[in-house]
Amino acid sequence: MITVNQTEHLFHLHNGRISYLLYIMESGQLGHLYFGKALNPNGSYRHMIEKSHRPMTTYFTEGDLYTSYEHLCQEYPCYGTSDYRYPALEIQGIDGSRICKLEYQNYCIIKGKKPLPGLPATYTEEKNEADTLEIIMKDPYRNLEVTFSYTIFYDFDVITRSVRFFNYGNEPIFLNRAMSMSIDMPDSHYQSLQLSGSWSRERYIKIRDLEPGITSISSTRGHSSHQHNPFLALKRSSTTEQHGEVYGFSLIYSGNFLAQIEVDNYQILRIMLGINPFGFQWKLKPKTDFFTPEAVMVYSENGLNGMSTQFHRLYRKRLARGYWRDRERPVLLNSWEAVQFDYTEDTLLQFAKKAKDCGIELFVLDDGWFSTRNDDKKGLGDWIANPAKLPNGIEGLAEKLEELGIKFGLWFEPEMVNKDSDFFRSHPDFLIQTPGRSLSHGRNQYVLDFSRPEVVDAIYKQMDSLLSKAKISYIKWDMNRSISECYSAAYPPDQQGEIFHRYILGVYKLHERLIQAFPKLLIESCASGGGRFDAGMIYYSPQGWVSDNSDAIERLKIQYGTSLVYPFSCMGAHVSACPNEQVGRRTPIETRGAVAYTGAFGYELDLNQLNEQEIETVKQQIVFYKNNRNLIATGDFYRLLSPFEENFAAWEIVQPNGKYALVTVTRILSESNGPYRRLPLCGLLKEQEYSIQSKYLSYCAYGDELMQYGLILEDKSSGQIIDGSGGCQDFFSIIYIIRAK
Repeated sequence: MITVNQTEHLFHLHNGRISYLLYIMESGQLGHLYFGKALNPNGSYRHMIEKSHRPMTTYFTEGDLYTSYEHLCQEYPCYGTSDYRYPALEIQGIDGSRICKLEYQNYCIIKGKKPLPGLPATYTEEKNEADTLEIIMKDPYRNLEVTFSYTIFYDFDVITRSVRFFNYGNEPIFLNRAMSMSIDMPDSHYQSLQLSGSWSRERYIKIRDLEPGITSISSTRGHSSHQHNPFLALKRSSTTEQHGEVYGFSLIYSGNFLAQIEVDNYQILRIMLGINPFGFQWKLKPKTDFFTPEAVMVYSENGLNGMSTQFHRLYRKRLARGYWRDRERPVLLNSWEAVQFDYTEDTLLQFAKKAKDCGIELFVLDDGWFSTRNDDKKGLGDWIANPAKLPNGIEGLAEKLEELGIKFGLWFEPEMVNKDSDFFRSHPDFLIQTPGRSLSHGRNQYVLDFSRPEVVDAIYKQMDSLLSKAKISYIKWDMNRSISECYSAAYPPDQQGEIFHRYILGVYKLHERLIQAFPKLLIESCASGGGRFDAGMIYYSPQGWVSDNSDAIERLKIQYGTSLVYPFSCMGAHVSACPNEQVGRRTPIETRGAVAYTGAFGYELDLNQLNEQEIETVKQQIVFYKNNRNLIATGDFYRLLSPFEENFAAWEIVQPNGKYALVTVTRILSESNGPYRRLPLCGLLKEQEYSIQSKYLSYCAYGDELMQYGLILEDKSSGQIIDGSGGCQDFFSIIYIIRAK
């Protein structure tokens, strides 16, 4: 899948659907030519290079008034030589100079794909799944070798990129800026799409027209954040969910990031993605290397949904891994919204027995089970059972739950500590804190210095002790505050710029150790909900808590936006109590279930507070989900109606063979004498006849009708979706089952 034109010094990555072309400039730098729909691998494309004399331009070759980095499309621009746009790479020597000039050395092609040491990344299981191009460059003055890795997959329309730096010199080199990818594109007639928000409203879709200047999103919080997700897309203004051109860029990383678009005065667009340079500096010591996180680039000519399909398939099969990647996830009940800190072992066993009777498979004990923890002011760091609540310890509770026939899960917040804890009293120096400065807290807690191996070791030892003794099938890994006063006592002054990144490497290391020691353990990532819901965590945690906001109507936007990049198999989605804890809304349990089906399904309420009819609904929901969870986890997903634009949200999940589908339609507010509505579907077989079943409708239609004319939504006598009693109501969902006859 990689063609090399030796004469033109041109590299062409292609799989029959997409092409990516780059070349070696006369100066030895890497130039970019094309990324998009597949081109002929035998073509000659060097004529794509555009040069022109421009006023007020700096040229890098004496006597040449046409060749300037400022006006050439590059692959990985460096600071300091004739290009005044933001660079992908900025280094600094001990002499203070920040100039870098990379020159081409050689290349190699590898079958398959190498892992990234210490970092999450996509992978291959067979060598013929992908080809990897490695291009080796060098700054001879600094004796710095830079290796660019490009991987193209046979089954996925993606290119992945990462960079390795190796210092062959005898003096340290400081990396001030080392992005994972950069592309210069020949026009800027795009809209940018980002996923932004805040706690309890994560990953809302935001679209803006590009203008000359900088458009960017980022995090400086030490984690990918609730505010912005490490993802950007470029789409044409005419692009829709199903039609048109779109590029997607996703970073497999959980720390500080920058996603930036720069449009210059000649309408050239530069997009780059990687570790945020703000607060970052890496001391690359002699004979050591540094790897950037992996960036994933998707091209689709089939609209936003086409882009999402590629991300979903890749992340489900070649980013998520291990025991739980392809297994059905258990239906769970989490204790938090039911009891928070206030419970006893008897209370928990009553919950679990009721859960088992309803068909729930996993009971999760949330915060409050350890040390003297009865509020959020103490106990974090002391991962031993509270004997007042659990006289038989975690081992005893887990044993009793197993006897009931239900699996047991446990909440941890391993990266944090309260000052009122034995762990802090024993290790007051284990915090991230700046000497001589006051220390901020969040949720009455402080951040442990996971850049230090001894801190990770101490937490692992406690977790290992519990997991080795008790029958724990699942852990919810929470993280409830960002990093402030970032400084580590374990590193010298000239390495303090490494701490944010080293912290995330420590988080990854603890995950990896747990996975290796307990390969059947299911880890669900949580960070005050969606504060670290990113591709990096999927590598370690095949599902994540999408948001602390469990209100079904709020979740329509949150899950809809999240689906731009991340598959439903990764999204934790629960039916919560009514009225909802976050917004106080009263939503029918049927609607709460319908929205939560499209994820790793569970409940977050006190089942003993439900009436008989509600319990019967819960039982029916669990049966329905169990019958369909394989489809939900592996099917092709289509967004049909956007809650950001409509009074409705609708989405569809289709078996890859096109013979079975679920369609979820949610009306947010009631209407008075609303219009007739039809909903065109996707992914079906044109000539196949289907039966359509819902609570209120039953008819047959062929696939071409369902995809062109559309699924009939309304009760035609009233022009409205009905609730079974002849009227209509707010917050109302219907699920349609589409089955080939």
